[in-house]
Amino acid sequence: MAEDYSLDYLVIGGGPAGLQAGYFLQRAGRNYAILESGESPGTFFTEYPRHRQLISINKVHTGTDDPELNLRTDWNSLLSEENAPLFTEYTPRYFPAADDYVRYLADFAAAHGLVVHFGTRIVEITKPDDFLARDQHGNTYRAKRVIVATGVTRPNVPEIEGVELAEPYTEVSVDPADFTGQRVLIIGRGNSAFETADNLIENASVIHVAGSGSLKLAWQTHFVGHLRAVNNNFLDTYQLKSQNAVLDGRILSIRRDGDGLLVRVSFERVDEVVKEIRYDRVILATGFRFDASMFAPECRPELTVNDRFPAQDSSWESTNVPGLHFAGTITQVLDFKKSTSGFIHGFRYGVRALHRILEHREHGVAWPVRPLAATPEAVTDAVIERVNRTSALWQLFGFLGDAVLLGPDGPRYAEEVPVDHLHDAAGDGAFGDVESYLTITLEYGEDHDRINPFDVTAGRVSQQDTAGLDGRYLHPVVRHFRGGELLAEHHITENLENEWDGEQVHRAPLREFLRGRLTVPAGA
Repeated sequence: MAEDYSLDYLVIGGGPAGLQAGYFLQRAGRNYAILESGESPGTFFTEYPRHRQLISINKVHTGTDDPELNLRTDWNSLLSEENAPLFTEYTPRYFPAADDYVRYLADFAAAHGLVVHFGTRIVEITKPDDFLARDQHGNTYRAKRVIVATGVTRPNVPEIEGVELAEPYTEVSVDPADFTGQRVLIIGRGNSAFETADNLIENASVIHVAGSGSLKLAWQTHFVGHLRAVNNNFLDTYQLKSQNAVLDGRILSIRRDGDGLLVRVSFERVDEVVKEIRYDRVILATGFRFDASMFAPECRPELTVNDRFPAQDSSWESTNVPGLHFAGTITQVLDFKKSTSGFIHGFRYGVRALHRILEHREHGVAWPVRPLAATPEAVTDAVIERVNRTSALWQLFGFLGDAVLLGPDGPRYAEEVPVDHLHDAAGDGAFGDVESYLTITLEYGEDHDRINPFDVTAGRVSQQDTAGLDGRYLHPVVRHFRGGELLAEHHITENLENEWDGEQVHRAPLREFLRGRLTVPAGA
């Protein structure tokens, strides 16, 4: 018999983002439910990645017992006040198995008693007043707010003539023996494409990996969605002339020719010269996109980035559907290919920030702040303590920041505020009476993604440099704003061990920058 549920919050998706949202809602005592289409949390990870190895770091031995510092190199654990369970307890592997993560998510949900309805797939969401969701069994869920944490579940299929002749990454065999002696083209140049290519190196006779634009490597761009070193063994086989290649160009068409396939490639390196190349098999590894089909037209979110993700404002709310928020990998539109919102070690902090935003808007709970003495010394101590320990600013670099709120009540310190949201909300009372504010972020240097970090002639920094402006590696940046307008900024010079606490190099220049910035002008 179908049932009707009335909720304050409906969370759609029981993967890591949905469970993280559920944890905070549960802790706050809110009326919520998580809906998961599979029979256990994290159903996506029961199938992907296809070759069953995650590329998210799981560093067990860090040399410290500080749980906050350890989250800098633990990219898989979810956040909790109890610091348990932690994924580092499940396997010592640096790049862990996906099956271990499925087990971890189930244990996290059970340990915290999260309300999850398994085997529940939403088929339609309407919005007559509140949101009304209906599942495949006819059950209905009425909620004031919906948090969509479904991830990207639809294959992203490019418009290529004959693309139906390619085998999708989601279905192609992962047994290398099935490709013995074959010529293989892989369309796509992300980690799934190179993960697939690496799996076939020993068996395929020829492997080409094709895509448009310049190939970007994560160790240079610092965007972990670009090609990771763990997947780039294939590049050696290309550059050392071992019958494999990376094709820089667009795939125009695929057509069958006897037992093989003929593929037309427009090469970008040679003025769009088109060449037709013969392959035995073509694999499509072009990623995934958000599936908005469950939404009725009156509440269907606008899409962006070639319709791959829902469009969102600085509070992760749909730009056209009030009350519809997003969590997880689909929030990467706000820092697309710049920071880490598309990954667990980034969006876990985004979910916590979203919860704080909703707590304020819906329940009148102010963002947590602590008072500081109105002296450069006190603010300097607070900033230095945080940047040397925080995992949130470390992981969501440049996107999430701490804030020193300056107003008639003196400086107040707020942690882990999305910088764009701070600009939007600081003047509307969301953070109290704010005349101006400081943001504290961790950032890489300007043009860091275009400079080879192993080139010792590029970006040299003097040992005595205290300006920090030439630093290419991650380092703290303090900026002063009024009404969203930048007044001044200070870069704390980088440090090999990420310990920004030297008196002459780090603290003294910051104190000097802060002098005169902590008082409110008369009449403000």
